[in-house]
Amino acid sequence: FVVMQAREQLRASKQRKKADRIVLECQEQAYWLINKPCPGEFDPLMDVSTGRLVLTMCVCVCVCVRACMRVCSFMKYSEQYLHHDPIMSGCLPSNPWISDDTSHWTINTDMVDTPTRLRVERWSFSFMELLNDLMGRREFMIYLEKEFSAENLCFWVACEDLRHGESSKIILKVEEVYKNFLAPGAARWVNIDSRTMERTLEGIKRPHRFIMDDAQMHIYFLMKKDSYPRYLKSELYKNMLAQAVIPQETKKRYSGNSTLQYILLNILH
Repeated sequence: FVVMQAREQLRASKQRKKADRIVLECQEQAYWLINKPCPGEFDPLMDVSTGRLVLTMCVCVCVCVRACMRVCSFMKYSEQYLHHDPIMSGCLPSNPWISDDTSHWTINTDMVDTPTRLRVERWSFSFMELLNDLMGRREFMIYLEKEFSAENLCFWVACEDLRHGESSKIILKVEEVYKNFLAPGAARWVNIDSRTMERTLEGIKRPHRFIMDDAQMHIYFLMKKDSYPRYLKSELYKNMLAQAVIPQETKKRYSGNSTLQYILLNILH
């Protein structure tokens, strides 16, 4: 009987016009949209134990995915910094702590004429890596001046000085930041959305060292998403990378039979 009924329904559906079939399909979809349980409600068609099993599996999958993403991120970070880790790859030209050569410190000072290749490569690892290096920040400033957007980095530096500066000068520094970057007609006016500007101007009435955090974060992400990728693709960065110094390893010279140097040598080797 069931087979005969199914055949009859199939034959009737084939005889219907195309417009009638579309109407019936829409009616069926509308029925299930109306009668389908809302998210989080009990579904009578699903067994309670089955629902709990599905929920548990979903939670386990989410946990596994998050764990895998963290592990992959940690592995990528480790592989990226492998050749820049003095313990894993050694120091070039030599380790100044166990030799008489201090060239490693000299060529890696804050400001040098020509930086090392490893140092310039680190600027491409992350935007904060570039900003934390004083020389990298200077080169990025040169690029922004050519792009007519140097006020963004100047504002970020001023906010950092406000955050980490002396408590007695907070009010003065807040006034200077507002006058130079936020006031109408300011010489280095920065482009901040209206909501962030309103919160910042309201907070200036009660100045403290973190009052510019919202505006600073807005400018930071603006540079990170726009200026920073273009800087890495610019000729300025490519030329700096091509001209960077690759120090050659020098022969280590140990002074005397110092017990401390002997212990350090055994530990590092």
